[in-house]
Amino acid sequence: MSVAKTVLTIGTAAFASGAVALSALPAQAWEPSHPIEIIVPAGTGGGADQMARAMQGIITKHNLSKQSVVVINKSGGAGGEGFLDVKNSKGNDHKLIITLSNLFTTPMATGIPFNWKDMTPVAMMALDEFVLWVNADKPYKTAKDYVDDIKSKPDNSFKMGGTGSKQEDQIITVALQKATGKKMTYIPYKGGGEVAVQLVGNHIDSSVNNPIEAVAHWRAGKLRPLCVFDSKKLDYHDKIAGDLAWDSIPTCKSAGLDVEYVMLRGYFMPPGVSPDAVAYYVDLFKKVRETPEWKKLMSDGAFNQTFMTGDEYAKWVADAEKLHEGLMKEAGFMAKTN
Repeated sequence: MSVAKTVLTIGTAAFASGAVALSALPAQAWEPSHPIEIIVPAGTGGGADQMARAMQGIITKHNLSKQSVVVINKSGGAGGEGFLDVKNSKGNDHKLIITLSNLFTTPMATGIPFNWKDMTPVAMMALDEFVLWVNADKPYKTAKDYVDDIKSKPDNSFKMGGTGSKQEDQIITVALQKATGKKMTYIPYKGGGEVAVQLVGNHIDSSVNNPIEAVAHWRAGKLRPLCVFDSKKLDYHDKIAGDLAWDSIPTCKSAGLDVEYVMLRGYFMPPGVSPDAVAYYVDLFKKVRETPEWKKLMSDGAFNQTFMTGDEYAKWVADAEKLHEGLMKEAGFMAKTN
């Protein structure tokens, strides 16, 4: 797509004693000419949805774009609805999609005709963490307490709630089953917000929600974090619940659960978009990252604040795809092929 230009056209007007030729003005940087759509391939209330809506609010509050931002949830088919929408919007410089691990897991599990290479990488905004959560009324004070109880009971005695089927929450659940030697009953929901509500209501026994999806319930004393699925503790020290901060949560590995997993929070655009449009959004996202609201979101959600664009981002995504292919095969979640 050609770069948008502002061209001043003057006919054959004569000024003073002769005609003055005016050359075209230099090309201006690309800017959106109508509202920007952010597609969320998941339900409302989850981590991706919260990040997209936070960015929408930041862009509006700080007048970072002359055009409005519209967030649209397309969670059908484990997010496949959203991915296919973007894939089929070739050349649409006004559409973005915020991604999570279903960028990989959905096509692998369902066989839908989609791959991340069908889109244009824009930027990694952060990496999201996963935490093992239980209802605060439960007696478990540590991950070991939780694991010991699972091991003491028959298979499928524990209900694990998560977002979608054959996606990141269920991948972690399968890894937990291997680590404990016990099967769990996995119950899929449309989004992380719903999962947290189900755990607060004691309809499930645990979840592996992202920090941002459960922090309000932790702060309210309804949920308790047992461990984080990362190689190191979270690097946030502000108190969240009483005297506890994110860095108060031990790693799952230190508690005897050798399971690690982090997730992409990044943006893509449709295929065939203009490089100038990509550059515009990269610059927009950099401005978003400098705002106090963004910094608060990062702290509240205990995000790993890695930021990538260009070839570095594309390479990271390619490596993550290989990782997920191995995890999906190990879990038996790959779509059957004829």
